Amino acid sequence: MRIYTKAGDDGSTGLFLGSRVPKSDVLVDAYGDVDEAVAVMGVARSLCEDQRLSSALLELQRELFVAAADLATNPAHRDRLKPGVSCVTEEMVERVEGLIDTLVTERPLRPVFIVPGATPSSAAIDHARTVVRRAERNVVRAHEAGHAVSPLVLRYLNRLSDLLFVVARHAAGDAEEPASHD
Repeated sequence: MRIYTKAGDDGSTGLFLGSRVPKSDVLVDAYGDVDEAVAVMGVARSLCEDQRLSSALLELQRELFVAAADLATNPAHRDRLKPGVSCVTEEMVERVEGLIDTLVTERPLRPVFIVPGATPSSAAIDHARTVVRRAERNVVRAHEAGHAVSPLVLRYLNRLSDLLFVVARHAAGDAEEPASHD
């Protein structure tokens, strides 16, 4: 099996279930950002000493593959997507919300802005959070540009960035620094 196809040498890329778009398309930016978030979350997971948080990050990485497939699908064939496998579901959004609620109950958020970087894992998780926020912005841009974008993908990414903020606070523990000295 060859990794290269040469099909993208013209500056286009294939969508899931057929069709091609320019690599410069904002939709490609959106699912490229999701791909980047998966990679950064892998760095975070490799640094995470808390097994529960590490397991949660792995599950979220897997779910981001679902979000990427949802975004990268030929709109003419969205009916062929499988819930939770190639398209984001309401249950995925609700699971993220439930995890946010659980983690915030366990460790209430401080009412201050936090400077990321207290620990290597929390810094990487905060980095992933910012990449997910960028993905979210590009999903909005793709929708505004006329792409068929599932509103559940947008909701999932929005909740995921909130969850990553909370997970980063757990990973940092008591080592966090507030943004101001007051």
